[in-house]
Amino acid sequence: MNARNCKMCGRLFNYVAGPPYCPACKDDIEKKFQEAKEFIRNTPHATVAMVSEEIKVPEKQIKQWIKEERLVFADATVAGIVCENCGTPIVTGRFCAKCKAEVMNDLNGAMRKPEAPKVEKKAKDSPRMRFLDNR
Repeated sequence: MNARNCKMCGRLFNYVAGPPYCPACKDDIEKKFQEAKEFIRNTPHATVAMVSEEIKVPEKQIKQWIKEERLVFADATVAGIVCENCGTPIVTGRFCAKCKAEVMNDLNGAMRKPEAPKVEKKAKDSPRMRFLDNR
């Protein structure tokens, strides 16, 4: 059993995986996420600061949701998130579409299957049938 203290409330809980929050705090964070999602849906040109102020969640948490691709803003400059590779403003995720494509191409190239070794016929092999002598 892996017991930890919740990062938000300090309660002791059985930690399995993910962020170190107790089940009650995870539910609260999920409710705040749903509020943020609804606010962004109703206010398309809302900024991260506006969402943070409206639903009382730190901007860091909202940016985390954007990087996890759970939230999408209407405008890249409003989101305040930039591609971690090239610095281009993006609306969601960690990388722009161009950098994602480059990473995927690099991964596909690195994961090529090795070719099967070619069997070469020796000069004295002939297509005739061979028999073993049983003497």
